[in-house]
Amino acid sequence: MAGLTTHVLDLTHGTPADHVEIDLYTIKGKNKEHIKTDTTNLDGRLDTPLLTELEIHQGEFEIVFHIGSYFKRKGVELEEPNFLHAVPVRFGISKPDSHYHVPLLVSPWGYQVYRGS
Repeated sequence: MAGLTTHVLDLTHGTPADHVEIDLYTIKGKNKEHIKTDTTNLDGRLDTPLLTELEIHQGEFEIVFHIGSYFKRKGVELEEPNFLHAVPVRFGISKPDSHYHVPLLVSPWGYQVYRGS
């Protein structure tokens, strides 16, 4: 099924990252247009896709993962400003009839992102 999904895994605690706010934007030239904001559930996933089969389209997008507040809520001692407060991931969708999954593996000091399945 086509669409765009994500999930966030906390590498510091070895758990899904719950209650992480995520913003989705579409990129049009030098402009960013906000599409939606959502929050991860207890499994580190969203309850609904970022883009459904009917909403997905060819283009450039950006997901911003707001992880600074997540790690503060978890009690991780962080210097101000946080090394990573928000993690922007810019990517392209070339085949809107495909499923795109963009997971984030994160700690307060680094992250990994990839196209999942």
